Amino acid sequence: MTAHRRLRLGTRLALGLGALALLVFAVVGTVMATSMHGYLTRKLDDQIQQNQAMQEKDIAKYGDVKKTTYGWYTAIYEVENGEVKPKSVNDLPQDAEDLSDVAKSVRGSTAVWETVHLRGEGTYRVRACPMQEDLVLVSAAPTSELNSTVNQLVLVEIATFVAALIALVVVGRTVLRRGLQPLSDMANTAHDITSHDLTDSGRLPVRADSTGGGVEVEELRTAFNTMLDHIDQSLAARTAAEQRLRRFIADASHELRTPLTSLRGYADLFRYAAANEPAEREAHLARMRTEAERMSVLLDDLLLLARLDSAEVETPLRLDDVDLVELAGESADAFRTAHPGHPLTLRAGPDPVPLRADPMRLRQVVDNLLTNVAVHTPAGTEVELALSRLPGEVVLRVTDSGPGIAPEDQARIFDRFYRVDDSRTRHRGGSGLGLAVVSSLVTAHGGTVELASRPGRTAFTVRLPA
Repeated sequence: MTAHRRLRLGTRLALGLGALALLVFAVVGTVMATSMHGYLTRKLDDQIQQNQAMQEKDIAKYGDVKKTTYGWYTAIYEVENGEVKPKSVNDLPQDAEDLSDVAKSVRGSTAVWETVHLRGEGTYRVRACPMQEDLVLVSAAPTSELNSTVNQLVLVEIATFVAALIALVVVGRTVLRRGLQPLSDMANTAHDITSHDLTDSGRLPVRADSTGGGVEVEELRTAFNTMLDHIDQSLAARTAAEQRLRRFIADASHELRTPLTSLRGYADLFRYAAANEPAEREAHLARMRTEAERMSVLLDDLLLLARLDSAEVETPLRLDDVDLVELAGESADAFRTAHPGHPLTLRAGPDPVPLRADPMRLRQVVDNLLTNVAVHTPAGTEVELALSRLPGEVVLRVTDSGPGIAPEDQARIFDRFYRVDDSRTRHRGGSGLGLAVVSSLVTAHGGTVELASRPGRTAFTVRLPA
């Protein structure tokens, strides 16, 4: 059984077909031989019956059998009181007891057929028919030619079936191997995958490209390639996620290292240079507080993004009824106070715009969008905060007349730690988390945020379900 399992599928199928064919050949051969034997037996019986009909005429005319067939035995028996004795002993074999038994078995006017074996003579087909005056005519015809014919037929069948069986196994194995070649190609493709380094690669450049094999193999090939496409997409997503994670860790480390370095430097200055200078000491303490606050804001943003990423486990939003007009007015007032160099225009209708949202997080979205304008546009840039209500949604748009954002930066503007100015200078630009927080918060509210920018006009459009 173990050796059979080690054989290739084509060989196993060919052997299975051969075993099935052998069974079919055996059944067909048996049926043919049995049918031929029965047919020849019936022909011999007809000859015996016709021969006895002629012999009955001779007996009626001459009182004895005048003509017999060569190789046959013919005898007339007298049956009296259950006793049987031959009337003529000239045409009987040496072992005539079986013929006497057949003659004794005759009852009434019905003929009796038997197949008997005579010692030293072979097998004979015997017919005993009753005649007048308690006489029984018995004729025995040898079946040697009949058996020889059947045996010859069996030998021919065996030779033919063996040749056909060998041809079936050989040709069937070849045909099956050719038909199963697409499966071998797919197996080679699967083995080829192991030769590729998938550690840092996001692509799986192997597919089952062979053709043929029928509908079933084509379905298997399609499913196999679909599986490879899915694996390819999963590898690409995993690689992209790992790259984003590495970039995130690097950027977060850099952003956290900068205020920590500043804190350490100011602490050293405070210890060595400001012991007798209260004014300088207070300045160093103020700078240390500023750096600590900036690091706290960065950590808060990172924690918020982490909670938004795991929103399925723990929702970071506390929904309440919010008037978006009132919220936008508060944010606009705070912006005018903090950035007087950027004139802000608030466009909102007189009616309130109710919304089901987290007021603190929604305020953070508006503040981040306005702060982004103040940081990345020169003083004097006009800013507009507009609100509108459409069927089924609320639209909040922040527009500025600044220099715009380059097309190559627009695709990544909402990525975490991505900044248009990559010099990491502190006089311009923040940590690169502001717009990432905006995108994540808007998505958590079931909305979308879009960017449209060209020189002289940049618009961030937030759409939230009403």
